[in-house]
Amino acid sequence: MTKVVCSKCMEVFDEDGDRCPRCNAGSPHVYDFGNSDEYLKREVARVEWDRKRYGLDGLVDGLECMIINTETERQRAAANELLRYTGLEFDEAFQDPEYRTCVLKKEGSADFLVRSRVGNENPFQPLNLHPKSNHLPNTRLETLVFGTENLERYVSIQKSRGVSFLTEDIIEAESYSFIQTRPSPFTGNSLGFIQWHGSRGDYATPESEPLDWDLAKPERDCLQNINHLDHVATRLKAEDRDAAIIEFMELTNYNFDFAIYVKVFNSITNVARLSKSDFAMVFTTGISPYISEEESGPTEKFVHNYGARVHHMAFQTDRIEDTYSALKEDGMDFLIDLVGSPDEGLKQTFTQPSKNTLLVNEYIHRYGDFNGVFTKSNVTRLTEATGKQ
Repeated sequence: MTKVVCSKCMEVFDEDGDRCPRCNAGSPHVYDFGNSDEYLKREVARVEWDRKRYGLDGLVDGLECMIINTETERQRAAANELLRYTGLEFDEAFQDPEYRTCVLKKEGSADFLVRSRVGNENPFQPLNLHPKSNHLPNTRLETLVFGTENLERYVSIQKSRGVSFLTEDIIEAESYSFIQTRPSPFTGNSLGFIQWHGSRGDYATPESEPLDWDLAKPERDCLQNINHLDHVATRLKAEDRDAAIIEFMELTNYNFDFAIYVKVFNSITNVARLSKSDFAMVFTTGISPYISEEESGPTEKFVHNYGARVHHMAFQTDRIEDTYSALKEDGMDFLIDLVGSPDEGLKQTFTQPSKNTLLVNEYIHRYGDFNGVFTKSNVTRLTEATGKQ
């Protein structure tokens, strides 16, 4: 059945009538659905103006850390896996009344907090119950945490605009103040915001008890080539593409940069950036919505099977050919061989998804003065590789 979209409220629905079921708009506001940049670019200009008007412009900085939640029995294995296949180093592990947390760090990169819940309810769990993810009902990259110099002001402004957070009040710790949004209805991601008061990167609280986790970093030369977190990519429904990007822009100081359309696989890769040197946020969707396993492309099938979620984490990698070979020798399985070339400006690859986190690692290297994020040929081949999941 044909999908149509209402240009007034952006509701997508089956074409079984001539009026929108949400706002009752009719022609010419109801038309065949297919993502394009026209509506998004209009909204981007509006969001940029609103950020200035509300005093949000410049209030949120870059990515400080991200929180990966796992099943309790898989947490230690997930942390060891990241130590084995990335440049991250073990920093500390502790437990408080809500979480057991393992902190991994790499100089010049966002920190990784690998967590499991200790007996409390999981607001993300309903988002994880899909055909290929429901065996790990508590597992996903849940929260991306951004810095701010004035959290109280940020929260006050966002609450006045109708944004709701997981806690009514800001959480105050010795070294920081913190709050996070409820999981997005579009991406399933939560965005956290942290203001440091004491030692930057000290995530323990007075209630935290240290754990005897002295996790060893494997002594492999290739791990020295794997550097900072370059970007993460969230996969979500085609009909939620515009709303997700606009939501992310409204909550941060990131801007929509560009989109690469891969029509042969019905997929769009959308990039939002704070600056060209900062961590990038990528949103991948279908051009048109999911139909079936037989007819739909790799992106919509991934979302159907796993739900909207972060698909991969990309690490900037030096000597990528040698690193790729060494990781394969160490047991890492890949969805695709290295793609790209120095002439094209970059090389990339995807690993098989982790059995402990469901996340794919991407290793990426940009050559010389290449200042783009991706090339269309690489995006096409990597999109195709997702079909193997």
